[in-house]
Amino acid sequence: MNNAAIDVEPFEGGAGQRLRLSGVWRNTTINTVLDQIGQLQSDRAGRVEIDISDISVLDTSGAWLIRRMQLAAAKQGDAEVVGGSDVMRELIAALPEQPDIPKRQHAPRSLAQRVLEPIGKFVVNIWHDMVGMSYVLGSAVRGAQSKEKRGRSSSIASVVNQMDHMGVRAVPIILLMSFLIGAIIAQQGAFQLRYFGAEVFVVDLVGILQLREIGVLLTAIMVAGRSGSAITAEIGSMKMREEVDALKVIGLNPIGVLVLPRIIALVIVLPLLTVIANFASLYGAAIVTWAYSGITFQVFLSRLHDAVDYTTLAAGLIKAPFMAIVISIVAAVEGMKVGGSAESLGQHVTASVVKSIFVVILMDGLFAMFYAAINF
Repeated sequence: MNNAAIDVEPFEGGAGQRLRLSGVWRNTTINTVLDQIGQLQSDRAGRVEIDISDISVLDTSGAWLIRRMQLAAAKQGDAEVVGGSDVMRELIAALPEQPDIPKRQHAPRSLAQRVLEPIGKFVVNIWHDMVGMSYVLGSAVRGAQSKEKRGRSSSIASVVNQMDHMGVRAVPIILLMSFLIGAIIAQQGAFQLRYFGAEVFVVDLVGILQLREIGVLLTAIMVAGRSGSAITAEIGSMKMREEVDALKVIGLNPIGVLVLPRIIALVIVLPLLTVIANFASLYGAAIVTWAYSGITFQVFLSRLHDAVDYTTLAAGLIKAPFMAIVISIVAAVEGMKVGGSAESLGQHVTASVVKSIFVVILMDGLFAMFYAAINF
């Protein structure tokens, strides 16, 4: 491949010069004439004729360089491009004197815009999340119905595998956390009730609080941080490796394949984990009240039997499936948002945990108002 070259021929009488351009004028070959062009511009005087008849190949970079030569020569006299094909001359003539680089205008913003813009973005993001959650839930239900019509239920192996990851392997941390929470509530309750000579009522406090609120709430928060983040990371990793797109290509619904088994598994295991958490918390409370207040296990069980009934236990367990659905859907939506970078994966895993915990607490508050309204 011939590099670009310039031959200088002065006119008779020294009234100017003719520049004969030859070779290949492309982005990868014009570097050989850059120094020569600079020298010509410093020595030039009079009329300049740029002959491009011997140029074999011309791209936009070469045309820009010839255009710059013409404009620089025109400042000191006449400059004309001659020879070559019509396409080459049209390309050179079509280039402007300066590249059109748009300048970004930063219009001054008022105080109201600076204050309200983040609020507006927050509201729009909430709306997009709600639409995404509705889409995931609807697609999961539709996928389950399609499988049922074809005579195939959801993959039992996938559901059992997810139950193992989300439920069985979470039992130790749930036991430890609930045991400590129950012990702390019992100790603090007994410490405060001692001033009124009513330490025995700490059993009522622990029983009602644990079975109605704390048990399911803290278990859901732990599951959101442990299993919710895992769902987002797994789906996000598949999205990064284009496995989700591969499922679409082969005609499978990614929501039905990836999300539905996780939703079913979490709906099953979260109530069971809540029951385990309740037993562990009450056991921790029983040990602390025996060691701290001298309340025996027989008295603890008798008092607990009088303080709570089936409605207290049901009030907590009813929330668990709904919280499980919300956690799994939020995690799946954030997983589907993951882009092609590890940074995006980390951001959406964090967002999944934060949003899941927020929605779980909000749902617990709504259930509390609903129970109060129906006197449950």
